Amino acid sequence: MSEIIRLENVWKIYNGSAGQVVAVRGVTMNVKQGEFFAIVGPSGSGKTTMLHLMGGLDRPTRGSIVVAGVEITSLRSDAELSRYRNETVGFVFQLFYLVPRLRVVENVELPLIKRGIPREARRKMALEALRMVGLEGVENKYPNQLSGGEQQRVAIARAIVARPKVLLADEPTGNLDAANSQAVIELFKKLDREKGITIVMVTHNLELIWHCNRVARMHSGSIVDIYTPDRYGELIASFVKRS
Repeated sequence: MSEIIRLENVWKIYNGSAGQVVAVRGVTMNVKQGEFFAIVGPSGSGKTTMLHLMGGLDRPTRGSIVVAGVEITSLRSDAELSRYRNETVGFVFQLFYLVPRLRVVENVELPLIKRGIPREARRKMALEALRMVGLEGVENKYPNQLSGGEQQRVAIARAIVARPKVLLADEPTGNLDAANSQAVIELFKKLDREKGITIVMVTHNLELIWHCNRVARMHSGSIVDIYTPDRYGELIASFVKRS
């Protein structure tokens, strides 16, 4: 299985009033094509920063990041980064970030407008994305007419409508109950299996790692270890011991 994401000696250092803060510290890692990959670690360990760097939402201080053949660190302009985000990756966040005044199908269409896709074609693509996440029949509702779990599925439909190669999910079940969390994870597995979308998920919920192919554990900006399923019990035990 070939790699689709590669990070080489990646650092992210923020300069603040209290001095420098190292958020990511010399990370080297890869994610394989079609993999469901998770990143776990305590608050402040650099998990979300890592995801933002992969997604082109932030720039590394130094190091190299390649995603689906695109060397992100060589993209100099905001326009180049915007094109990368629109064409290569999809984002799912803990907060749904749906536009309240737009109907569900219009929310899902948003990434396609920037691509210049004609209205009829993008409506067809949006309806297909809603079908993929099991939300046929709600396209004309507004976000506040849906449950939290349904809103997150709309957000996932929006993230996949442009057919990204990589889906980046930051605490996607953080605002959901156990049943809806399970539904979201099953949906991710379906997208991975049927559409070949590589998924990188940041989570604090260790119960979710059992669905993943590999899990990276971060601490103080570094990757301490990368676990395969035969070692997940060891990973969970290490968190229990710390608590």
